[in-house]
Amino acid sequence: MSKSKVTQLDNLARIRLSQNFFLRDFLYSETAAVHGINNIPDDLELAVAAGRQLCEQVLEPIQAAWGRIHIRSAFRSCEVNQLGNELGANCATNESNYAGHIWDRRDEHGFMGATTCIVIPAYLDYFEKTGDWTSLAWWIHAHVPAYSSLYFFPKLCAFNISWYENRQSPKNISSYVQDPNTGHKKRILTADVESDYYQNISLQQRYAACEKLFSSKSGS
Repeated sequence: MSKSKVTQLDNLARIRLSQNFFLRDFLYSETAAVHGINNIPDDLELAVAAGRQLCEQVLEPIQAAWGRIHIRSAFRSCEVNQLGNELGANCATNESNYAGHIWDRRDEHGFMGATTCIVIPAYLDYFEKTGDWTSLAWWIHAHVPAYSSLYFFPKLCAFNISWYENRQSPKNISSYVQDPNTGHKKRILTADVESDYYQNISLQQRYAACEKLFSSKSGS
């Protein structure tokens, strides 16, 4: 790789998306690293615009409340995402990921969006003891109105969280992890409608465990 290319990539990675996040934070991909692919945007302007909204409206409020968050995966170039899909590495098709993990493509409706997979270390110990991911999901639902969807995974209570330009789009909360309250893996929020179990429980009660964690942290 030429020195000019290295300089170009270095400058790209230094782009600041919000107070605490830079583009570099979102570019690492195990798939890209193993296969020698540069995971960089084709449309830098669009990727930065979508990434800034994700960071400013979604990630910054979470980090302000919980402390440092860990980025598991985020931006994928079309080439990286297609390879991940072909390898069966839990990547949807490119078209399905436009305005999702593929930040630099608008979706079929012309909207931009961005998705990242994150871990909240301050919540992890509680999750590993209880298996309760739902409290965190409902806390985000109550306190981060700009998110568009959540999808939780079994390891580290990692979850995909998205920002989407069309604010009229209904919200969904899904999981590959069994809900400890119901024993199933069904969505707890579908098109803005809570699943039956949660409909008679106040929103604050649904994330009460998070409030206890905050109280314990402030009292320590």
